[in-house]
Amino acid sequence: MIRREFIRLASLTTAAMPFTGLKDCRASSSGLSESDNEDSKIDVPPANISETSLYELFRQPANQYRPMVRWWWNGDRVVGKEIIRELDVLQAAGIGGVEINPIRFPAEADPMNTQALTWMSDEWIDVLEVALRGTKERGMTCDMIVGSGWPYGGEFLSREDQTQMMAIGTRNFTGPGHVRLTRAELLDSVSPHFVSPYKDSQKELCGLTLVPSRLSTTTAGVRMDEQRNRDFIEFDLPSGDHVLYFLVKLTGFMAVINGAPGATGPVLNHYSEQAVARYLDRLSNRLSARIGPLGGHFRAFFTDSIELEGANWCDDMFAQFRRRRGYDLSPWLPFILFKVGEMGNAVSEKYGADFSPAFKAQTDLVRYDFEITRHELFEERFVATFAKWCTNNGVKSRMQAYGMDLDAITAGMMVDIPECETWIRSEKIESFGTGDYRQGRSYTMINKFVSSAAHLSGKQLISCEEMTNTDDPFHASLERIKVAGDQSMLSGVTQSVLHGFNYSPPDAPFPGWVRYGTYFSERNTWWPYFKLWVDYKARLSALFQHSVMQADIAILPPSADLASRYGFQRDPFPKTVDPPYLYKLWEVIHQNGSGCDYLTEDIIRQSTVSQGRLRFRDRSYKAIFLPDVESIHPATAALLKAFVESGGTLLCIGKVPYRACGLIDNASESRIVHDVIQSLRSSYPLRTPILTVNEEDMVNWYREVQKKYALEPDVLISKPTDYISQLHYVCGSQDIFFFSNYGPQDTHTFEATFHIKDKTPWLWDAESGERAPYPTSGPKDMLTITLGPSESRLIVFEKSAVSSGSAIASKLLPAAIGDPVSERTIAGPWNVRLLHVDGTAQTRVLQNLVDFSQDDGLKSFAGTMIYSNHFQVDHPDQHLVLDLGHLHSVSQLEINGRLIGTRWYGEHTYDLSGALRSGVNDVTIKVVSTLGDYMKTLTDNKAARAWTEDTPFYPMGLTQPVRLVRTQ
Repeated sequence: MIRREFIRLASLTTAAMPFTGLKDCRASSSGLSESDNEDSKIDVPPANISETSLYELFRQPANQYRPMVRWWWNGDRVVGKEIIRELDVLQAAGIGGVEINPIRFPAEADPMNTQALTWMSDEWIDVLEVALRGTKERGMTCDMIVGSGWPYGGEFLSREDQTQMMAIGTRNFTGPGHVRLTRAELLDSVSPHFVSPYKDSQKELCGLTLVPSRLSTTTAGVRMDEQRNRDFIEFDLPSGDHVLYFLVKLTGFMAVINGAPGATGPVLNHYSEQAVARYLDRLSNRLSARIGPLGGHFRAFFTDSIELEGANWCDDMFAQFRRRRGYDLSPWLPFILFKVGEMGNAVSEKYGADFSPAFKAQTDLVRYDFEITRHELFEERFVATFAKWCTNNGVKSRMQAYGMDLDAITAGMMVDIPECETWIRSEKIESFGTGDYRQGRSYTMINKFVSSAAHLSGKQLISCEEMTNTDDPFHASLERIKVAGDQSMLSGVTQSVLHGFNYSPPDAPFPGWVRYGTYFSERNTWWPYFKLWVDYKARLSALFQHSVMQADIAILPPSADLASRYGFQRDPFPKTVDPPYLYKLWEVIHQNGSGCDYLTEDIIRQSTVSQGRLRFRDRSYKAIFLPDVESIHPATAALLKAFVESGGTLLCIGKVPYRACGLIDNASESRIVHDVIQSLRSSYPLRTPILTVNEEDMVNWYREVQKKYALEPDVLISKPTDYISQLHYVCGSQDIFFFSNYGPQDTHTFEATFHIKDKTPWLWDAESGERAPYPTSGPKDMLTITLGPSESRLIVFEKSAVSSGSAIASKLLPAAIGDPVSERTIAGPWNVRLLHVDGTAQTRVLQNLVDFSQDDGLKSFAGTMIYSNHFQVDHPDQHLVLDLGHLHSVSQLEINGRLIGTRWYGEHTYDLSGALRSGVNDVTIKVVSTLGDYMKTLTDNKAARAWTEDTPFYPMGLTQPVRLVRTQ
C-alpha cells in the first residue's frame, strides 16, 4: 500500500516550514529561520534575550506584539482620508497592526452615497497605497487577506478553475418492472443546501449503479455509466427492492461568502494547483506592477476559513487515488460518499442500501483512503502553493489551516503564521458543561491543534482571529473580552487579530457600518478604557513570543477512525465529536499543572525514542494518551512499542488500537497492529493501562490518573478546578507561569508547588508592566495563589535573589476584602449625572441604587454614569476597602477629588489606604455601561434590530449597595 510520508509533504515548502530547532527562547519572534528574517521587512527583536531585556520587552512591548485588528473594508466604500483617520484612532488605542479585509457591505447600513470600489481596480489600489503608507509611517504591521470574503474566488474565474464536488443521489425501486428516468430529474434531485450557493453552477451525471437494497459487495450492482450522457435513462428492474446510486459532479456550486465587488462569484477549486497558482499570481502581478515588491509593504498574506461546503473533487482524482492508494476508487465511490448538507456536513437521514457488516467495514476503509487522499491533494496543491507563493513574494503566509479538507497539524506546520479562532458567544461568562464542548469556552476546539502545529515546527508566533462575536457584540464588556483573551492565551495563542474594526465614517448613522465581530469602535462606550486591555494583552504576547511553551504529555486523536466512519469534520465546529471528551482532554491536563500537544501519526513516525521519551525535534513527551483510538498504521504501532520499551507511558482511554488504516493489506497489517499492542500490554501492563474516563468530572479524573501513573506536573495545584488553568513557558533560565481564573463568579485560593529549585518567584504585572518578588511565607517553590473572577497572575522564576518583596508585590495585586471586621452601606441619596452616548445629559437623584435595566425610564441609557455621595470616617488610618460588587461595566473611583483607580474586570473593590480624611469624605464613582441595552430600545434602527433582537437586557449601573468594609 502506498503510504503518505510526512517528510515528502514537508519538503514541498521548506521555506514556509523551517526545520531549525529552538534553543531556549533565542529564536525570532515569528519562529522563522534566520534566513527568512534577513529577507523580512518587519522589525524583529534581537535573537538573544537576556533576563533584563526580556523584562524590558514585556514592560514596553513594541507594535509587533500588540493586538492587530481585522479591518473590515465594508463594501470597499473606502477613501484615503478616512483610512488615515482610522489608523490614527487605532494607534491611539494601542493597536499594533491591521489586516486589510474587503467584505460585502452590511445590508443594514446606510452607504451615504459613497462609491463602492472594485477590488484590485486602479482606484482600489490607490486607496490601498494610502493604507500601506499610513501603517508604515506609524510603525504598524500590515497584513492583507487574499481576495475578499472567504474562501478564495471571484467572478473572473473560468469554469475550469471553479470548485468541484462529487455528490451522490439515491432512488429506491421495487421490481420487477421497467424504469425510465430523465437525466434532468436525477440532476435536479441532487441539490445540497448551500449556505452560499452560486447562481451559475454546472451539473454533470457521472455514474449510475443499480444495487440490491441489501448489499455485501460492489460486484452485486449493475453499472450503467454508458447512459450518463443520455436524456433518458432506462433499465429493467429485477424482482425485489433495489437502490439506484447516481453520481453528480457539481462545478461552481458555491459563491464567495460576503465577497466585495470584484471578488464575488464562484469559489476557486482548491484541489487544482494550476487554478490556485493562477488565482494567486493574478493578485501578486497586479499589485507588484503598481506598488513594487510586496515584501516592502506587507508582513503576511492571509487565508481565512476553509469552508468549502463539501468540495471534494478535481479532474484527476481517480488517477491520483490509484497512484497513492494502489487500487481503483470508482466501484467504491457511490458507497463511501455521504449526502451533503449545510456547510458540507453529512445529511443524517437514512438513504441508500443496507450494507452487510463486512461490506460496511470495507467501505469504511475505502472512505479513509479517499479522505486521506483529499487531505494530501489539498495540502500539496493549495497550502503548499499558497506558502510558496508568499515566500516568492517576500511575505509570510498566515492561514487558518483547518477544516474538512486538510489536517490542522500537518497544514499548520507548512505555513509561517498558523492561526486559530476564539469566539464570544454570550456576554454571560458561562460555567463549563459536561455535554457541549463549546459551553463556557471561548477558545475553539481547533486552537490547541493549531498551537501544537506551531510548537512542533518551532514557531512561537501563533495568531488568532479573536473575539469573533456574531451573537451579542454590543453587550460585550471589557471583562468578557479579557476572559476570552485569557482563554485564548491558555490554548497557546501568542498574537491577537481582533474581529474586528469596521471601516465606518464618523458621520455614518449610529452605530455606523457594522459587518461582524465584537464592536471595536471609537463610538463604543468603553473605548476610552480599551487600551487597558490592549496593553495587558501586548505584554503577554511579547513575553510568550520569546519563550517556549512546555509540554511533556501528548495526545493522539482517533483521526483515522473519524475519517472512516464519518469523514473529516468541519473544524472548528465539527458536527460529530468522537469521542465526546476529545477536546476537553488537553484542558484537564493543563488544569492539573502540566502541558500537552496534539500529535499526528506522521509526527510519531518521524520521531525518535530515548530514555522514556518520544522526541520530535525540540519537543519530547513522557506520556501519550490514545483517546478511543482503534486504528493506527503498523509503523505507528512500532514507534509506540519502542516508546514504551524505553520507559514511556501509553495511556489508552476506552479502547486499544487493534486494526490498521486503509483497504489494501488491511488484514495482515491489522494483525501486526493487534499483536504489537497486545504484546506491549502483556509485557508492560503498568505503563499501558486502559482507562475509563469520567466525563462528569474530568478535572479530578485526570488528577487521579496523574497520581496513579506518576505523571509529575510542572506545577502541582492543590485544588484543581474547571475554572483555573495555567501555562508554563521557558526563556533561557527563566520559568514563566501564567494562571487564569475564567470562572463565572467564584474566587479560588490554592497552593501551587513548582518543580523548580534555586530560583526566586517574581510577580510580573501585565496591566502595569511593573514587577516585584512574589510574597512567600515558606519555600520559594511553594506559593499561595488567590484568583478572583476573571483574574490572572503571571509568575516568573528567576535566578536573581531578593530579601523581601511582600510590600511591593501587594501593590500589584488587586484589592481584596479579606476577612471583614465590620462593614456598612453608603446610604442614599445618590446624585447621578448621566452622559449618554448620543450626546445628551441629565441628572437624577436616587434614594436607592437601582439596576437601570429594570427601570423603564433608564433602560435605554448607554454611556457614563457619575454617582456622587459622601460618607463619614472617624478613623481614617484603619484599613478600609470600598466594594462596588461585580459590575457589567468599567468603574472608576475618586475620593476627595483624588483618583483611586479603575476596574474593568472582576470584583470592583478599591483599597482606600491613605485616601481618607477624618470626618466627611466625598466619593465619586464613574460607571461606564455597554451599548447592548440601549441598542435593544432603538426599534427604528435596522442595525440595532439585527444585532440585538434576540439578546437579553443586562444589569447596568451600580446594581448592589456600595459597601465600606474594614478589614484586619
